[in-house]
Amino acid sequence: MKNKKIIIIFSVLLIILVVGGYFLINYLRKDKQEGEQQIVEEYTPEEEISEEQSRQTIVSLYFQNKETKELEPEARLVDIKEILDNPYDRIVNLLIEGPKNEDKENIFPENTKLLNTSLEGDCLTLNFSSEFLNYDKTDEKTKENLVNSIVNTLTQLNEVNSIKILIDGAQNEEFNEVYTIQKLTS
Repeated sequence: MKNKKIIIIFSVLLIILVVGGYFLINYLRKDKQEGEQQIVEEYTPEEEISEEQSRQTIVSLYFQNKETKELEPEARLVDIKEILDNPYDRIVNLLIEGPKNEDKENIFPENTKLLNTSLEGDCLTLNFSSEFLNYDKTDEKTKENLVNSIVNTLTQLNEVNSIKILIDGAQNEEFNEVYTIQKLTS
C-alpha cells in the first residue's frame, strides 16, 4: 500500500513536470519569435534624410573667445564633398574666414591667404601669404592662439600630428618650429 502511494505521487509529479515543461517551452518559443519579429521591423523616420544632409559632417574649428582670449571650439557643419579631395585647404580656409559665433573672434590677420598645403608623414606643412605675419605682436597670447587654433583644429584629422608653417614658401624665424597639439585650458 505504501509502495502504491509512492508510485501514484511520483506519477502525478512526473505528469505535472512534463505538462509544465511543455507549456514553459511553448511560452519561451513564443517570446523568442515575438522578439525576432520586433528586430525585423524597419524603423521609419519621421522625416526623410535628404541627400545633402547625409553628406554633411561636423568639424571643430578653434577660435579665440572675445572676452577671455582663450581658444574654444566651434562646431561647423561641412559638406563631405568640400573636404574630400583636400581637407586641409578647406578647413584652414574655414579658420581664415572666422567664427560664426558672435562670442568668438578671428585671430587671423586680415587678407591672409593659404597658398598651399602638403602632408609629409604625419606633419602637415601650411604655406601662408606674407599677411600672416601681420598678427598683433604686442600681445604674446595672439601668436600662441593663432598657432594653437591651427594645430588644435587640424590635428583632429587622424593623419596629422604636427604642423609646420611657411610664409610665401620659405621658413620664417617667427614660425620656425614644428608645432604639436597643446592642451587647452578652460
